[in-house]
Amino acid sequence: MIISRGRRYIFVHAPKTGGTSLALMLEAKAMKDDILLGDTPKALKRRGRVKDVETSGRLWKHSRLTDLYGLVTQAEIEDFFVFTLVRNPWDRMVSYYHWLRVQDFDHPAVDRAKALDFKGFVTDPTILGSVANNPYTRYVTDRDGIERADHFLRLEQLGEDLEMVEARLGCKLGPPAHENASNRSRDYRSYYGPDEAGAVARACESDIARFGYSFDPT
Repeated sequence: MIISRGRRYIFVHAPKTGGTSLALMLEAKAMKDDILLGDTPKALKRRGRVKDVETSGRLWKHSRLTDLYGLVTQAEIEDFFVFTLVRNPWDRMVSYYHWLRVQDFDHPAVDRAKALDFKGFVTDPTILGSVANNPYTRYVTDRDGIERADHFLRLEQLGEDLEMVEARLGCKLGPPAHENASNRSRDYRSYYGPDEAGAVARACESDIARFGYSFDPT
């Protein structure tokens, strides 16, 4: 999550979409007053700037617009350029599973990923319910239920979709990097059988319809 009053933008970091790579690119061009929320070195150095701010929700790397009231105003949410990353849901679930398996914090999703094989994890009702309840648009919807995203970048064609962001921000961000890569096969389709693929399709129905994703992309 990055809030830049100087460049008038809000970058919302939806989980497991390659957002850390984009955050680092944005931070390389950060202005001195930009608010950086996350676990990157520059964000950690600036964390103290918001420690005493009372907000409507938790301030962290995956904050949603609805968490930011008290730190930003409704007028800023409406006027600033708001953008986020999205990712093919089947690919995202593979990445999520492998990332969870190497974590050591206390969370039910971590426990399930470590206890289950991929088929069990990706068809687990609790996991599927969490995914279904948190479509990408929820991260960029304000407290009145109005979606405020001006641009959704697709991880699969980040270089192309960055052009609009660079034009709005007035600076070049450089070639995309790939941070926090998980240890997994590059072809997500190899992890799925029909049951698992169908479970993700149902849980992520709104994201698939909105962004035109398919299990076998062209």
